[in-house]
Amino acid sequence: MGRERPSYAGEMVDDNTILIQRTLRSGQKIHYDGNIVIIGDVNPGAEVVATGNIIVMGAVRGVVHAGAGGNERAMVLAFRLEPTQLRIAGHITRPPDEQSLKPEQPEVARIKNGVVTIEIFNGERHG
Repeated sequence: MGRERPSYAGEMVDDNTILIQRTLRSGQKIHYDGNIVIIGDVNPGAEVVATGNIIVMGAVRGVVHAGAGGNERAMVLAFRLEPTQLRIAGHITRPPDEQSLKPEQPEVARIKNGVVTIEIFNGERHG
């Protein structure tokens, strides 16, 4: 028997998901009506837009827009979030000007109380 998938994982990825198995370089754009999973990095100058969630098994240094159709429950999950711009639905955020410590765990960006927040991803489900 295989390992059981936690319930939150089923909510992040479903049948309407594409898998990109490469790093996106400057000038490359991915737009998808659903969820996007990238095994690689999103480099500066690259752009990823999804109506659902964006999961990056690497670093985000470019532009990412989850929930592009207005889904405020969408999220961006990555091993390292250093985007030039991060959007969820109609909410936009930029990285802080000062360099902070780099977490050694995956990070998740989601809307909480009407504001995009970035925190350590611990696998717990948040409504």
